[in-house]
Amino acid sequence: MTNANHPRLILASTSPRRISLMRQHGYTFEVLAPPDNEPSLPAESTSPQEYAEAVSLFKARSVATIAKGWILAGDTVVAHGARIFGKPADRGDARRILQTLQATTQLVITGVTLLDTTTSNHLVRSESTSVVMKPMSNAVIESYLDTNAWVGKAGAYGIQDEGDGFIERIEGSFTNVVGLPMDLVASLLSEWGYRPPTVSE
Repeated sequence: MTNANHPRLILASTSPRRISLMRQHGYTFEVLAPPDNEPSLPAESTSPQEYAEAVSLFKARSVATIAKGWILAGDTVVAHGARIFGKPADRGDARRILQTLQATTQLVITGVTLLDTTTSNHLVRSESTSVVMKPMSNAVIESYLDTNAWVGKAGAYGIQDEGDGFIERIEGSFTNVVGLPMDLVASLLSEWGYRPPTVSE
């Protein structure tokens, strides 16, 4: 299959970070928000990888109810041991998350689904990146919370905003920490014969 005749590619997300990553890597795509609300965090028996993959599939299937084509969906969580941290519900929740994650090594995990609405075939994978966070005083955390940059961010921080100052180092995919592991996206599309765009990094 060539790029010229594959079904339209739909990104099941309105995340500015995911949209930007897809554009930076040369993809032509449409954007649709999943119409259904995401499921709540799972029981402790569910692994972070399983949860992120399951939610990405949920998002893809949700968009499949309103559009046809190849649907690409992602869901990012932060895991510290067996604990899963998604997007904070409010400032207090963001404070609790940051106080827990500061001075620790955590995993940023993104589940990615590629779904063909014509056949219902789908590919589901995940990418994990190790992130080492610096120690943070309560004053530093409160100052960061004042910026509202934590809103909508898994783990209450983002690698491309004020939150990047909290990161000591990462091991693995940088784009995964931003919100979408682009090497994995290219791999999934390639399995279905889509030739990823060639762009300079």
